[in-house]
Amino acid sequence: MTKSRKNDNACDDGNAPNGTCVNPHHSDDSDYLVHDIAQHTNLRSGPHERLSRGVPGKRKLPVSTVEMLVGREGNYSGRGRFSSADGCHVLSRYLPVNGPWWVDHLKSRAYVSQFSADGSLFVAGFQRSHIRIYNVDKGWKVQKNILAKSLRWTITDAALSPDQRFLVYSSLSPIVHIVNVGSAASESIANITEIHEGLDFSVDDYDDDDYEGIGIFSVKFSTDGKELVAASSDNSIYVYDLEAKRPSLRILAHKSDVNTVCFADETGHLLFSGSDDHLCKVWDRRCFGTRGKAAGVLIGHLEGITFIDSHGDGRYFISNGKDQTTKLWDIRKMSSNVPYTPRLRDPHFDYRWMDYPTHARASKHPHDQSLATYKGHKVLRTLIRCYFSPAYSTGQKYIYTGSSDGSLHIYDLVSGAQVASCHHHEAPVRDCSWHPLYPTIVTSSWDGVIARWEFPGSDEEPAGHAPRQRRPSY
Repeated sequence: MTKSRKNDNACDDGNAPNGTCVNPHHSDDSDYLVHDIAQHTNLRSGPHERLSRGVPGKRKLPVSTVEMLVGREGNYSGRGRFSSADGCHVLSRYLPVNGPWWVDHLKSRAYVSQFSADGSLFVAGFQRSHIRIYNVDKGWKVQKNILAKSLRWTITDAALSPDQRFLVYSSLSPIVHIVNVGSAASESIANITEIHEGLDFSVDDYDDDDYEGIGIFSVKFSTDGKELVAASSDNSIYVYDLEAKRPSLRILAHKSDVNTVCFADETGHLLFSGSDDHLCKVWDRRCFGTRGKAAGVLIGHLEGITFIDSHGDGRYFISNGKDQTTKLWDIRKMSSNVPYTPRLRDPHFDYRWMDYPTHARASKHPHDQSLATYKGHKVLRTLIRCYFSPAYSTGQKYIYTGSSDGSLHIYDLVSGAQVASCHHHEAPVRDCSWHPLYPTIVTSSWDGVIARWEFPGSDEEPAGHAPRQRRPSY
C-alpha cells in the first residue's frame, strides 16, 4: 500500500501528509554542512531577517507561512513583497509527498522520467521500446507516443532539447537516435511514420568488435542545444556536434564503464563524469587538447557511481554510488592527479542481484574528499538517479533520489536530515523528477508505473492498489 513519511520540522502548521513523521538520519549538529554552499543555500531559501524577527529564541526552527504573510502585510522587509528567497522558504515547506496518482502504467520497466525545463512536458522511457511524452498542462495527455528503433536491452536515457523540438534516446548501442517532437504526428514509429535519425558515436579508431560492444548509458544536451555529451561502456566520454553530425571529442576518461556524465554549467566548458571505477572526474574542454587528462579527480565513493547531477554553477555536484550513498562535492577540493586504486570492499559484491554487505555500510574512504554524505536509500539492481531540488521553488534546498526498495527519498542539503520518503512502488524507482515550478514529483519504477506526488494533491483519489507482483529478472 502507499505510504508517505515526512519530518515534523518540514511540516507547516500541521499540514503533514498521511503517515507518521520521521527523521531517521538527522544530525544533532546544526552545522552538519559547514561550507560556502550551506550559506549560499540558506540565502536562497531563507526568509528575510525582518520577516523572521517575530520568532525570538526559535532561530533553528522554520518560520511559519502565517508569520511570513503577517510580516509581508506589515512590510517588515521594506519591500512590500516577498523576495525570491522568501518565496522559496514558503514553497519549500510544502513537500510534494501526497498521493500517488498514477500517470501511466505499462507492462514494461520504466527507466527514464524527466520534466522539460519549463515543466509543460514530461518524458518517460520504458524498456520495451516505448517513450511517451505527456502534455502536463493538458491533464497529462499523451502528446507523442514513440516506438524506439534498434533497441538493445532497454532505453538507457532520453533527453529533450532546450527548445523542446527534439528528443534523443540512447540504448546499449553506439547509435543515439533523434526524434522531431514538434511534428504533428502523435504516433512516432521509427522510420515508418517518422524518421528517427541515427547519430553514430563511434570513431575511426574502432575495429568492428569494439564498435558492436559500445553502449551509451547517459546522454545530455548542452544549454545551447548544439552538442550532446554521452557516457559509454567503453570507458569513454563523447561530445557530439549536432551541426557537423559527428563526434567532436572522445575522452578515454576512466578505467571502467562511464555510467554518467553532464555539463557542469551553461557554458559547456566543464564536464562531470562518474564511473564504475568509483571515481568522479572533472574535465575542462578549454585545456583538454594540451593536457589530455582530467582537470581533477574526486574520491570518496567505495563503489561505482550511478549518476551525477550538477548544481548548475560549475562548482558543486552530487553523485549516487553503489555504496548506498549520495555525496556532495566541491570541485575546488579535487586533486589534480589521483592514481587509480582498487575498490576497498569485498570484490565479490555485485549490485545487480546482491544486497550491499552489512559490514561495509559503516565504511568510509580514508581519503574522502566529499563535503557531505546522505544515507537511507538503496542503490541496487540498476543505475538509480539523484538530483538537486528546483531552484525556483526550493532554492535547491533538497536532494532527492530514487531507491531500489521502491521508494523516493528527500534529504535536506545542509542538515543531512531525511525530511521525507514516499513508498508505493513494488520495484526499484530508477528515476524521479521534481516539477521546476510546482510542488509535484514524478517517480518511474521497474513495476511499470509512472506515479505523481503532489502538495496538496489532486481532487481525485490516490491510487489505492499496488502494482501487480512481478517475477524478478536481471
